[in-house]
Amino acid sequence: MSIVELRGVSRVFPTDSGPVVAVHDVDLVVQVGEWVAITGPSGSGKTTLLNLIAGLDRASEGSVFVLGQNLDRLSEAELTAHRAQHLSLVFQDPHLLPGLTAIENVVAARLPWGNTVDLERRARDMLARVGLGHRADFPPARMSGGERQRVGIARALLGAAGLLLADEPTGNLDLDATVGLLDLLTTLQSEMGLTLVVATHDPLVASRADRVVHLTDGRAAGAGTGVDPDGGQE
Repeated sequence: MSIVELRGVSRVFPTDSGPVVAVHDVDLVVQVGEWVAITGPSGSGKTTLLNLIAGLDRASEGSVFVLGQNLDRLSEAELTAHRAQHLSLVFQDPHLLPGLTAIENVVAARLPWGNTVDLERRARDMLARVGLGHRADFPPARMSGGERQRVGIARALLGAAGLLLADEPTGNLDLDATVGLLDLLTTLQSEMGLTLVVATHDPLVASRADRVVHLTDGRAAGAGTGVDPDGGQE
């Protein structure tokens, strides 16, 4: 069963020197529970592709389906609600608010969609799940880079724990913190049934994925469906 499907998707940006094709005619199907790494050099279109799946950007051509929903047909308000209710987004910089504790950072983004008491209870549970139960009341300044990124993951998963989209999540981490974060994502994928789509230039991150899609000048190699005709992984 697919959770993400891109059909002939292109994204073209107009510039003063002419159009720039960031993503070119990409077909991609991601199956439920799969971990797909999107790799490629800087400027290859990784972030643009992830933004299209997240509904943060719109395709110039083709169609993007997420959880069976055609994103092209949604208004901006509907896209915002779709992201809040169904997607978990993690970025290279978790953008934690320095004046808030870990638990307050996790709760803050979800306040429009829940009551404070319930959100705080769930936030403590999620921080414990990512190994930060003992840091729940610490501000970002008293946490390491790896711990701050785990707070970002807890915040992302608090509202929607089905599809996790991550853009260079280990880009600011050292090797030990990277390995720790990848171990965490592997555990969460297994325990929570997560589907992960991770944009990365790090071969170590790509090595943990079930499948790698490589982008070169916006063109995808290794996209496919993730499933062979007999029902197994390609």
